[in-house]
Amino acid sequence: MRRAVFLDRDGTINVEKDYLFQIADFEFIPGVVEAVKMLNESGYMVVVVTNQSGVARGYYAEEDVENLHRHIAREFEKFGARVDAWLYCPHHPSGRGSYALPCSCRKPMPGMLKEAARLYDIDLETSIMIGDKLADISAGLSAGCRSVLVRTGYGAEEEHQVSEGTAVFDDLLSAVKSLVQELNLV
Repeated sequence: MRRAVFLDRDGTINVEKDYLFQIADFEFIPGVVEAVKMLNESGYMVVVVTNQSGVARGYYAEEDVENLHRHIAREFEKFGARVDAWLYCPHHPSGRGSYALPCSCRKPMPGMLKEAARLYDIDLETSIMIGDKLADISAGLSAGCRSVLVRTGYGAEEEHQVSEGTAVFDDLLSAVKSLVQELNLV
């Protein structure tokens, strides 16, 4: 089985912008490319798991999400970094049409992490979830992963809500540097 680091997208990888779907609005948080490259070099699979309720709300289509993910992947590749898999939840209980439903994939539910584990033979107990919201932390813990909060995005506002024992870092790069050092992987 493989080890993975699950990453939230908005507020963890990119600067938080409400309902981001346009490539022109995408902006990496400083240090993210280096952090992902360190994870690649340390042998972790990198999996992005992101709630995209803008699809359910009719703000943009699934195709827009997938186009943005292809753009982000190309940007990572320019610097020798990669995301191994992209999973997203397009649902929201108050959305429209077939997307308006409660589901097991929308964080804080662990569905995306469990689906990735099934698809890619990931050992959730040796994997880590990193995000900027309590929902990310809860999804990771529910899936059986270690969870880490970053203060970027909404993290600084939500830090006081995480359970004792949850590691908190200023950003993804500082979290990854600490994890890699702790695990003696580089």
